[in-house]
Parts: sequence; structure tokens; C-alpha cells
Amino acid sequence: MAEAVLDSSQYPSELHETVQKYEDFIRSRLEPDLAKALETRDTLYTRMSEYLKLKTHIDTIRSQGLQELETKVDLGSNFYAKAFVPDTSFIYVSVGFGFHLQMTLDEADKFIDRKVKHMEELADKYTEEASQIRAKIKMVR
Repeated sequence: MAEAVLDSSQYPSELHETVQKYEDFIRSRLEPDLAKALETRDTLYTRMSEYLKLKTHIDTIRSQGLQELETKVDLGSNFYAKAFVPDTSFIYVSVGFGFHLQMTLDEADKFIDRKVKHMEELADKYTEEASQIRAKIKMVR
């Protein structure tokens, strides 16, 4: 069985132009939209990871009954400084938009649970959006 090899020179110029318009649409619109959806989802996963890490630290403070804590704090670019926390009954939690609230460990635990649940829902939304964009790209190609 012989395979037909399609040569673009066999198509009328109108068809070639139409195909080119679809390819341009994919490159200029769909691929950037896909990249943005995936980047937003990945950012959410990173933030969720940070909140879950904080929850683990809270659990450690509770399970070991720590009243004070000596730790290292990331100042940025993986540069750490020693820190001493004289009272572990309160912590400051980032609530978004650059704001931090002082919370008890129980309040922080509840806040983290709600925040992570909300972020999971958003991440699922962006995953679904990315899947739809991928499907559109496959359909057009």
C-alpha cells in the first residue's frame, strides 16, 4: 500500500494561506495561553508547598512541645541566618498581597488548611484550562 505524500505546492494558495493563519493563531495565541496557564498552576503548587512546609513546622513545634526555637531563616537566594524564637505560641503567616498576620498555632493550622484547599481548586482550574488549550492545539493541527 503506497502512502500519499502531500506536497504543499499541490494545494491552492488559499488553502495554504488558511493553514498558515491557523499556525499563526496557534503560535501567537494558544501556545502563550498554554504557557501562562501552566506557569500560573506551577506558581500555585510552589505556594502550596510553602504552606504545607509551614504546617509541618507547626506540627513539629506541637509534637515536641517547643516553647522556644532556634532555626535558620532564608534571607533570599539560599542565604540563611540564624534566628532565635523566644515564644512559639504565635507565628506570622503570609496572607497575601504582602501582608502577614500574627496567629496562634491553631489559627495558622486552620488558615493553612483553607488556603491550601482554595489553591488546589485554583490549580485544578488551571490544569483543566491547559488541557482544553492542548486539545484546541491538537484539533487545529
